[in-house]
Amino acid sequence: MSATRAVTVLESFPSPRPTSVNPYTLLLAESIVAQGATLLYFDWRTALTARYDVFHVHWPEILVTGRTPLRQFVRQVLTWLLIQRLHLNRTAIVRTVHNVGVPSGLTASQVRLLDLLDRRTTLRVRLNEHTPVPHGSALATIPHANFRSWFASYARSDVVRGQIGYVGRIRRYKGVEALLEAFAATRQPAVVSTGNLVDAPLSARIAGYASSPELESAIHAQARSDDRVSVEFGFVPDSAIVDIVSSSELVVLPYRLMHNSSAVITALSLDRPVLVPDNAVTRDLASEVGAGWVYTFEGELSPVAIIDTLEKHRASPPAEPPHLDARSWKHSGVAHLSAFQRAVALRRGTL
Repeated sequence: MSATRAVTVLESFPSPRPTSVNPYTLLLAESIVAQGATLLYFDWRTALTARYDVFHVHWPEILVTGRTPLRQFVRQVLTWLLIQRLHLNRTAIVRTVHNVGVPSGLTASQVRLLDLLDRRTTLRVRLNEHTPVPHGSALATIPHANFRSWFASYARSDVVRGQIGYVGRIRRYKGVEALLEAFAATRQPAVVSTGNLVDAPLSARIAGYASSPELESAIHAQARSDDRVSVEFGFVPDSAIVDIVSSSELVVLPYRLMHNSSAVITALSLDRPVLVPDNAVTRDLASEVGAGWVYTFEGELSPVAIIDTLEKHRASPPAEPPHLDARSWKHSGVAHLSAFQRAVALRRGTL
């Protein structure tokens, strides 16, 4: 590749659809194009026949999974062919490491293919400094950019005193069942403090796709037993995200494993405080955005943690919005283009 030729990047996600727009992937794509790169969206024909310099991989398990056994088999064959093509064409593979570890439920053949793709990866992008990567791996750290511009056109709702919120994909590891269990226990007299919470009832609004019918049924049963809880399953449009998040006094995200989270960035972009598990990543985020925005809890989420956090936030509201200027999409685009160019040079042996 000549020094003046623009980098052509194939993203591993498809062209956005109106009913399933992920703001992270769309804003990322726009930020990369704004820096002069040519971007291709993923489909199998493009992946196996088009010319491009970089394959940028997000959530690689999507490549090898499908709704039926036949579709899974076909996708595994196509993934193997793609990996071979990338190797023969000396195409750089850049992997954004969103999650730690391989998702559960994959077959042995799926895991082997993901391992092969991982071994062939040229450079890894991590969203925070605590993401583990193989020793000696080429690496770029590019923080998750904010969503302020994405939600700027939507009117925010007034904060409802005592309302906690959760918006996003509902999966087992995200702890929504534990959230509802802890919230239900806030009714207990021994839990309710004599502080600021006595002047307003608690309520909870939860919205998002459930990962399985069984999980949806379980959460629905929990919500039905507590008249303070409202649950909306399915696609959540941006206007509803803004309404639920901005009207919540506190956004609670009790993930069993929290490493990177668009939901946290969404809440902070809408100037709402979050309650999240305590770990190195969330402590760094709390320090970065300023006091009064990121609260943490240890162990399992408890009703006391919910109530105490609400009281702390009311007693010492933040003096200014969360600091998110360092998480701009312009910076993200510049950093990604630099990572792509470095990966191409590494793959072609010119660095």
